[in-house]
Amino acid sequence: MLFDMPLERLRDYRPQPEEPADFDAFWEKTLTETSRHPLDAEFVPYESGLATVDVLDVTFRGWGGQPVKAWLLLPRGRTGPLPAIVQYIGYNGGRGIPYSWLTWSALGYAHLVMDNRGQGGGGKNTADTPDIAPEGHGSSSPGFLTSGIEDPYRHYYRRLITDAVRAVDAAKAHPEVDPARVAVLGGSQGGGLTLAVAGLRDDVVAAVADVPFLCHYRRASQITDSGPYAEIARWLSGHRFSVEQAMETLSYFDGVNFAARASCPGWFSVGLMDKICPSSTVFAAYHRYAGPAEIEIFPYNGHEGGAEYDLRRKLAALRSVFGPPPE
Repeated sequence: MLFDMPLERLRDYRPQPEEPADFDAFWEKTLTETSRHPLDAEFVPYESGLATVDVLDVTFRGWGGQPVKAWLLLPRGRTGPLPAIVQYIGYNGGRGIPYSWLTWSALGYAHLVMDNRGQGGGGKNTADTPDIAPEGHGSSSPGFLTSGIEDPYRHYYRRLITDAVRAVDAAKAHPEVDPARVAVLGGSQGGGLTLAVAGLRDDVVAAVADVPFLCHYRRASQITDSGPYAEIARWLSGHRFSVEQAMETLSYFDGVNFAARASCPGWFSVGLMDKICPSSTVFAAYHRYAGPAEIEIFPYNGHEGGAEYDLRRKLAALRSVFGPPPE
């Protein structure tokens, strides 16, 4: 059922952003610190048994120089450097097994699938990357949204977003990837990470963000009791006098603020019956997206959005920036 704004209001929904004055300085400092660590991207052949795809087990250095896992899938019989898609995964999922990610390599593209540090405990795909936070953090409710919520420098998403930025470098490090044609893509949490990377890098050529999570935290935590946004409400119900402190921390990781800094073409999708990532939170990011942007609306769908039925639209979008499909 519809529980958020009607579509006619969503089309004009442009809330005042909650953006800290030092947002850009925070991320410049974070990424500069991480850039001091070598990327050390390693690509180890993985015996998948597949006849048409080569699979590489990838390790690269993400936040703090810590190792992050990924898969790189390359179409067999390829010639010349390939356009590449870097994909980010949904909440509490991980890179899992390579057989889950065959679509984009089947279409002729290089496809890097980044693992989620410390996640994979409740999704269908497990993760292989631990979350090492040497600075520690204060109290948190189960999940990741309130891990380090007292201080943006200790928040979990500072680490994961930094990993996501470095994943683009990992894809470009492979000699069979065309570094001038790299796009980012993901759904839910992966969509939120897609917006973050599009806002933090000016060298990706497209961003495809399906039903993006990590947007417009204050409203999300007030209008839905579905996870993961419910983690924020749960934590604040116990920390009654920490609302503004928590919202300020979360604003450093808000897709609405990253969207305002993106310049590449962006493609969004939204389900108007989505109780996990309410439609108003998606439209808030979409309307602030600084590059050219389009949004596909699914009036009678929830968090599944367009699912596999929306693949043709995304393929057309990527071909519009990559050029004709690889031979």
